[in-house]
Amino acid sequence: MLTETSLSIWGWGSLGLVLFLVTFGPFAIFYFAFYILCFVGGGFVVTLLFGKSNSEKYLEQCEHSFLPCTSVGIPKCIEEMKREARPIKIDRRLTGANIIDEPLQQVIQFSLRDYVQYWYYTLSDDESFLLEIRQALQYALVQFSARSKETDWQPYFTTRLVDDFGTHLRVFRKAQQRIVEKGNQMKDQAEELVDTFFEVEVEMEKEVCRDLVCTSPKDEEGFLRDLCEVLLYILLPPGDFQNKIMRYFVREILSRGILLPLINQLSDPDYINQYVIWMIRDSNCNYEAFMNIIKLSDNIGELEAVKDKASEELQYLRSLDTAGDDINTIKNQINSLLYVIKVCDSRIQRLQSGKEIDTVKLAANFGKLCTVPLDHILVDNVALQFFMDYMQQTGGQAHLFFWMTVEGYRVTAQQQLEVLQSRQKDGKHQTNQTKGLLRAAAFGVYEQYLSEKASPRVNIDDNLVAKLAETLNHEDPTPEIFDDIQRKVYELMLRDERFYPSFKQNVLYVRMLAELDMLKDPSFRGSDDGEGESFNGSPTSSINLSLDDLSNVPTDETIQLHAYISDTGVCNDHGKTYALYAITVHRRNANSEEMWKTYRRYSDFHDFHMRITEQFENLANILKLPGKKTFNNMDREFLEKRKKDLNAYLQLLLNPEMMKASPALAHYVYDFLENKAYSKGKGDFARKVPPLMQKTYSDPDHCRVAAPIDDNVDDNIPLRVMLLLMDEVFDLKERNQWLRRNIKNLLQQLIRATYGDTINRKIVDHVDWMTSPEQVADAVKRFRDAFWPNGILAETVPRRDKAIRMRTRVAGKTKLLEVMPDELKHIIGAETTRKGILRVFEMFQHSQLNKRMVYVFLERFLETLFPQNKFPELFHKLHSKSKQMQRYKQRLHSTQAPSLQKR
Repeated sequence: MLTETSLSIWGWGSLGLVLFLVTFGPFAIFYFAFYILCFVGGGFVVTLLFGKSNSEKYLEQCEHSFLPCTSVGIPKCIEEMKREARPIKIDRRLTGANIIDEPLQQVIQFSLRDYVQYWYYTLSDDESFLLEIRQALQYALVQFSARSKETDWQPYFTTRLVDDFGTHLRVFRKAQQRIVEKGNQMKDQAEELVDTFFEVEVEMEKEVCRDLVCTSPKDEEGFLRDLCEVLLYILLPPGDFQNKIMRYFVREILSRGILLPLINQLSDPDYINQYVIWMIRDSNCNYEAFMNIIKLSDNIGELEAVKDKASEELQYLRSLDTAGDDINTIKNQINSLLYVIKVCDSRIQRLQSGKEIDTVKLAANFGKLCTVPLDHILVDNVALQFFMDYMQQTGGQAHLFFWMTVEGYRVTAQQQLEVLQSRQKDGKHQTNQTKGLLRAAAFGVYEQYLSEKASPRVNIDDNLVAKLAETLNHEDPTPEIFDDIQRKVYELMLRDERFYPSFKQNVLYVRMLAELDMLKDPSFRGSDDGEGESFNGSPTSSINLSLDDLSNVPTDETIQLHAYISDTGVCNDHGKTYALYAITVHRRNANSEEMWKTYRRYSDFHDFHMRITEQFENLANILKLPGKKTFNNMDREFLEKRKKDLNAYLQLLLNPEMMKASPALAHYVYDFLENKAYSKGKGDFARKVPPLMQKTYSDPDHCRVAAPIDDNVDDNIPLRVMLLLMDEVFDLKERNQWLRRNIKNLLQQLIRATYGDTINRKIVDHVDWMTSPEQVADAVKRFRDAFWPNGILAETVPRRDKAIRMRTRVAGKTKLLEVMPDELKHIIGAETTRKGILRVFEMFQHSQLNKRMVYVFLERFLETLFPQNKFPELFHKLHSKSKQMQRYKQRLHSTQAPSLQKR
């Protein structure tokens, strides 16, 4: 079947071909092939032309939708750069205060102009990049301003700054002491001081040391870059921060253009000296103070600079052609200059030879000393502290403290009896209670110094002691009851070779004369011989025993007293807000039971606590009053916590064993819990009373200056600041604590007399004023004018000549000593005052140490501004490469290794 079909196809095909050739001829096949080729070619050409036109239309439509431009490469980049940038709107508001925003905008504009634009315009005319940098800076400033407004700056200005400055001064003082102990004269003193300073810093801080940042410019720049990058991470939006080019530009502007020059200027000793002179420009330099500085100077550069200037002035005066009255004036000036040159030469020779003389030792061994009578010593604060130290060394402190306590008892008893007599004239009778308290106070003095149980005990004639005991048991005590024994004790201290006579031969006596400024001029108003002294010395500076206002208090020993704080609230009296605690008191005796409520403030508790711990020193280690809080002390949560703590305090105080151990304590407790207004006048008097015995305070060699000075000053900001600074400047913690207490009392009286009871409120107002828009704007303007005076970038100030800088140092020290009040010298001593002031001045003469202080202030500022960002941990990491820190850890590891091996 298939064979037949294939034959038919070939047959029909052959027939068709034969008919075609017969009809059209043999060339027809070529025409047919040509026609087919033309048809295919024409279709291809039509398709190509139609597709191109449609494609161009389609691409033109897509160009305005989502596809990129067809032109690429360098020509397109050039075209885009030539196009005009669309304007970017900038919101010029930064802090919300126009007086701040205006100078801030100028600072931003000047910074971009002088640190970016001058080189950027050589690359491009496009300003969009500059505008983006400006927007980033403004955004960061807006965030910074918002954080600042939310921050409570009072603790920073009133506590942290003072603590950090005190710590810095303590490190410097201990570094000086360590250098003196080493006694290495070969090494450069300035370099050794810097190295020793950072050794002490790491011992005190334990976890951080800033030696690399302060001594290595490269590490300092790296630290500032890292710090600025962290701040940009906090303040900038994530998108801007991820833009590395812009972030690096802003970082460099902040770190190297603003922060680094500012820190270098603030840490420059010459700048600080000029600023000190400018601050006290109204004070005229005193010739005597100037000569004292020259005689005390241990810097050869200072002495040579002064000598050269004096020689120059001397040549000028000798070249003048004068006559008449002027010649005498010029001769006096020439003689003064010659004396200055002579003193400088002598001092330079002594320093170069290394034969420095200790004036105190020289006077003790060879000098003829003036005699200060004992009665003057006992009434002079400065002299008394040295005599007190000597008496403690010889074991005679009980005699001195007894004399002072009796002096205070007499004065206080006389005052209270005068008050009692005035009340009796008004018809008020409190005779029994007055005599009871007088007897209790007199018995307290007897038990503390004269009884068999007294330790230490005053060794005096037993007959006099027995007579006194008989008088105390059978007669009413009077202010003069101790006079006979006090006179004997005074004569004993005056005549006994162990006490005053030996004290005049001791080095403490010479140091006392130095503090009284009597080594130069051995003259003293009074007798040169201590034998003819009178007994009745003025009690103005003596230690006084506090007798409280004599009030109506029960004396029945069978009375049982229970009390607890039942409620607390906040009161407002004439605009002054304070917390008030309601105390429910139960009193029982054999026949009756009473209950009442009395109301006390925390300051009443504090006043009461201070009084009883002074009268009963054993209570100071048992009773602990809850601490004070200066700010935010009206929060409900805080008041409840304080209520709980005060309740615990009351329960411990009213414990029967406590009352039994100190029977006289009951009088004070009854008076405090009595249903009447608590009289703090007696507390004010008690605060003026120094402690009867020297107390020991733990002051580790290596610890930061922080926390309250003590319980009595935490709520008094200026007193706390002044005490802390005086402790560190004049090294008072190493001195007699009696002197320190007297200084505290004097400062309290001064502050209250000057500012009254609202001092804390005034300081809070002052801090608010310091952070007000007006003051911030003024600070920004000063910064702007310092870096861009008249809108032009300030040129780098050339470093002044060394001789000029040295003379500026001398002028600064002279002015500082000149402005020190004489009252301060009378309180702590002339020599201590001079050493303290010169120590502070010397601390500022080292740029590396000044940088350390600036960086500490900066770190505390950022920790206060960003409390949630763990800046302390960040600073520990940034300072972790410290060489001193690595040495300290190695020493610590080496000291701990033997103990671990033994275990």
